[in-house]
Amino acid sequence: MAGMEHVSPLLGALIQVVDVNWAVRIYFVVIIILSILVYNLGFAKKLSLGKNIIIYFLLIIGSLLLLILSYQLPVVESLLVATVVLGIYKIRLRMHKSAENKDV
Repeated sequence: MAGMEHVSPLLGALIQVVDVNWAVRIYFVVIIILSILVYNLGFAKKLSLGKNIIIYFLLIIGSLLLLILSYQLPVVESLLVATVVLGIYKIRLRMHKSAENKDV
């Protein structure tokens, strides 16, 4: 496709598979899901329902900015790496805590 040389490789591949409008919508949903995962794995604390609604609403608004940036930057790929790293950290932390509890 002409004019697609400056688009992120993942988004470009998605655009070739489906229509441009659907590709952007799918990409936006993926960014939202990965942002929520990164937030929950790395930064979430126990909050009330109202505060959680506000935080997730602001995450969705922030994902709009990430969608705009993702046309030329590897935003989804970075969120995937952050999700994997934080997931491994959480698993290792739980393993360490369970081993510590068994020793006591």
